[in-house]
Amino acid sequence: MATSDPRAPVALLGGTFDPVHFAHLGLADDARRALGVAEVRLLPAGDPPHRPAPGASAAHRLAMLRLAIQRRPGLAIDDRELNRRGKSYTSLTLDELRAEDPGRPLILILGADAFRGLPTWHRWQDLLALAHVAVAARPGDPFDAALPDALVPLWRARRTADSGDLLSTPAGRILVVPTLPREISASAIRAAFARGGPAAQSVRALLPPAVWDYICHHRLYAA
Repeated sequence: MATSDPRAPVALLGGTFDPVHFAHLGLADDARRALGVAEVRLLPAGDPPHRPAPGASAAHRLAMLRLAIQRRPGLAIDDRELNRRGKSYTSLTLDELRAEDPGRPLILILGADAFRGLPTWHRWQDLLALAHVAVAARPGDPFDAALPDALVPLWRARRTADSGDLLSTPAGRILVVPTLPREISASAIRAAFARGGPAAQSVRALLPPAVWDYICHHRLYAA
């Protein structure tokens, strides 16, 4: 459930969550603490525009997310992209949220790779008019040295080192938030379940127990 404070900043972490695993949850927790927000909303994509269709249905992915956050205060789910027809463009989601409250701070959490890929996104040049961007990067990672040329002016003009800038204004700033390295791949998890047996057991520690049980019970990702 989302926070009851109607003026609290909204921090969003999108993804297919196919399946949700501890790296997703850890990133959300790291960003929540670094930003000083009460809550991060996990935003599962219905029809992701930059990758193949998810292996599990929207209903299964939403059910796994609900199981994953049961004992994680500070995390919530926003399922609007699962309920919207067409491609899950982030700009459309931010349009909706901005229309709901023009003055409320919106913070889009992106991994460093996703941030570097922004120029390939639909209406990417509108994003900072709609929200702030929090770039989750490992400490010491010089990811900004490899920014595409199209992003460099935006990076130089909009970057801030003060998280308070993101909490006091509706949109427009870029902040780097440190995150712990977590080498977990959803595609490798899906491949392990497809192989079954010992391979599926080998990824058990990468998922919340209830999520692992759910995948096994429903035979998700099985070959």
